[in-house]
Amino acid sequence: MRWNVDPVLWGILALVGLLVARGPCADRRAGAAALALMVFIFVSPLCALSSALFSARVLHHVLLIAAVAPLLAIAFPSRGWRSPPLSLLVGLQAVVLWVWHMPAVYEWGLASIPTYWMMQVTLLGSAWLLWRAVFSAETPAGAALVALVTTVAQMGLLAALIVFAPRALYAVHFAGAAAWGLDPLTDQQLAGLLMWVPAALPYLGVGLWLAWSSLGPAEPAS
Repeated sequence: MRWNVDPVLWGILALVGLLVARGPCADRRAGAAALALMVFIFVSPLCALSSALFSARVLHHVLLIAAVAPLLAIAFPSRGWRSPPLSLLVGLQAVVLWVWHMPAVYEWGLASIPTYWMMQVTLLGSAWLLWRAVFSAETPAGAALVALVTTVAQMGLLAALIVFAPRALYAVHFAGAAAWGLDPLTDQQLAGLLMWVPAALPYLGVGLWLAWSSLGPAEPAS
């Protein structure tokens, strides 16, 4: 139940708040919502709980890439900077997600403060770049839909591998799960389900919105 009072973290959050309030923020409500979620993820007891339970860690990651990242993409869209190809961003997000959830790499990511923040920054950064490209007016609706569906598919595959693994894979959480009265495999299966279903909802929701928007009447030719 410990709250995170790390002064460096609070300084970074204060800087984000300053950018939202007085910086080049296109949508201050989206920026404020992203900041509130970041406080919940990194400051509230969820942060401490994610050190004990793998399911809490996956919830942490899901909120980061599927909630904070799209809100930041709305608040700080691409302006005056050419985005990398959408296919490259989809691949980057997939590689970052899969690599950090490989058991050995995952445990390395939790082994020190620098590697922990490398995990968080790369997950959030790759997701933000992808969402920003999806929301860009320069991205055709069809391409954005393909990107979202592909992302949901690869996340679902990773989640399925975690859910149906015959044994618990993340030894760093064995003691924490036991302390909370959970079998490590049950904790891992719950984590996989969180990645499989709730994580897909924002992608599917935005995909439906894009599909609906693309069905609107075409502008008359001048």
